[in-house]
Parts: sequence; C-alpha cells; structure tokens
Amino acid sequence: MNNVLQCQKLTKTYQQGDEKTRVLDALDLTINEGDLVAIVGRSGCGKSTFLHLAGGLDEPSEGKVVIKGVDIHQLPDKKRAKFRNKNIGFIYQFHHLMMEFTAEENVAMPLLIRGEKPKVALSKARDMLSKVGLSHRLTHLPSQLSGGERQRVAIARALVPEPALILADEPTGNLDFDTAEQVYQLLISLNKELNTSFIIVTHDLSLANKMQKQLTFEQGKLVSLKQTALYTEQAKSTTDD
Repeated sequence: MNNVLQCQKLTKTYQQGDEKTRVLDALDLTINEGDLVAIVGRSGCGKSTFLHLAGGLDEPSEGKVVIKGVDIHQLPDKKRAKFRNKNIGFIYQFHHLMMEFTAEENVAMPLLIRGEKPKVALSKARDMLSKVGLSHRLTHLPSQLSGGERQRVAIARALVPEPALILADEPTGNLDFDTAEQVYQLLISLNKELNTSFIIVTHDLSLANKMQKQLTFEQGKLVSLKQTALYTEQAKSTTDD
C-alpha cells in the first residue's frame, strides 16, 4: 500500500512575547492511499493547525511533511503552490465559492489556474458535478443553490484536479443534520470510487465513526488511533470475498 502523507516529528510553536505555545508536538503520522480518516479532539488541540501544515498553508517550526515522496516545506513558494494544486484538495466548513461564477465555473477554477484549456476544464468540471449529484445545477450561481448543494460544489472543486489527498475542516459544520448525513455518505462514496485519501477534522463523533480510522488529538499530540466499525466491516468483506 502506497503512502500518501507522512509527518515526521511535526511541530508548530507560536510565540507571544516571552511565552511560547506548542500547538503541535512532534507528531508522527502516516496516511495511506485510499485511507478515510477522521481527526477528533477538543478545540485548541491542534487539529486545524495540522491541516494547515499538511496542506502546505503554514510552515512548521520543526519536522517534515512528505506527500507522495516530496518534502513540501522544502519547495519554494511557487513550486509548493503548483504541487498543492495538483496533489491536495481542501474542503472547509464554509464553501468559499466565488459568487459571480456558476457551479461549473467554480469547479473548473483549479484546472484553469493550472493552465488547462477552458473547454477541457469545464468538461471535467461537469463530469465531477455529475459525480456529486449536481448535473442539473451546472449553470446555477451559488446564490441559487441550497447550503448542501453549495458544499457539494466545493467538494467537486476539491476533487476535480484528481488529488492524492483531501483535507477537510468541519465540512458539514454549517449544515443541518439531514444534509450533513447526505454529505457524509457522498464523501464515503467518493473515497471508494476514486481511491482518494481523506483526512476530515470534525467535532461530530457520528461522522468520525463512519470513517475507517479515527485519530484523537490532545494538546498537540496524537493520543489514540482506532479502527472504526466501518473499517472492520470492509476488512471482513474483503476476507469473505
């Protein structure tokens, strides 16, 4: 099984005056191809900091983040941005769509930034929107979509570059229960279909229990890793086959 992400002694310290706060403390972690992982823990335990470091959006104080064999924090800024565009997708609690563009234009944006021709980028965007059940909303503006539909567009935008890794920070935190459940099932389905690795930070234990693995952070440390019922059922199914 191929490693997608390896963190080695990953540490983040913030300093205010004479006071230092270690938000992430010598974290060692490996994520494999196709993993579906939830990260849980109290507010301030380092979950979101980890996502920012893993995604190359912030610099570690110490340690490494290696994605597909590349130490991303050793890359110059422009090369890191290019690597991130190709290999990492981001999903946030709020969709962060561009309100003046249609659903298909929003989804095509990472490909256009990469330099793909508009015709090709829009075609791929339509295909991905179809995968998330929005083939009937291609030309709608975000203001014409429901909250759940907007988040599906954001998921499609994250997935359309075919990244190895998706980093999601409370992706259903702004949705009602029924819509959140639909998004959960969509993420699980896309993980199986595309074999993309997902790391999802969440306070929602019902979502975390739907993932294959559940990591618990406490005061910047990984204090537990457990296989969930979903993983056990899938392993049993593979054995039975």
